[in-house]
Amino acid sequence: MRHAPSRAMRGFSLLELMIVVVILGILAALVVPKIMDRPDEARQVAAKQDIAAIQQALKLYRLDNFRYPSTEQGLAALVQKPTIEPLPANWKGGGYLDKLPKDPWGNPYQFLNPGVHAEIDVFSYGADGEPGGEGADADIGSWQQ
Repeated sequence: MRHAPSRAMRGFSLLELMIVVVILGILAALVVPKIMDRPDEARQVAAKQDIAAIQQALKLYRLDNFRYPSTEQGLAALVQKPTIEPLPANWKGGGYLDKLPKDPWGNPYQFLNPGVHAEIDVFSYGADGEPGGEGADADIGSWQQ
């Protein structure tokens, strides 16, 4: 003897599925614009992490050579042994970084010795690639760590 399936055992109706799809669409319309602002924040966080890693490499350079690279030698001194004065006496073979990272906007990081904000400054000019700016265009530097 077969029993007719009860209402509780049947699947969803087309109308119920359409309501769920509409609700998901409304939620997506509200959430997606908020997520779209996140890439700028993510790039700023990535730049701060790169700067922290570069600073650690600079500290190792200073431990080995008793000074930071000069502004003229720049961050390249972390990858290749400098050929301009002051020559490092104990430069680590293989360098202090495998390669120099570019900032999240594709520009090279900047380096000043002596720095304006501290003993040395490592920084990115931000999204606009120009000094100064506000918001996503603001400079991101070691003085913010």
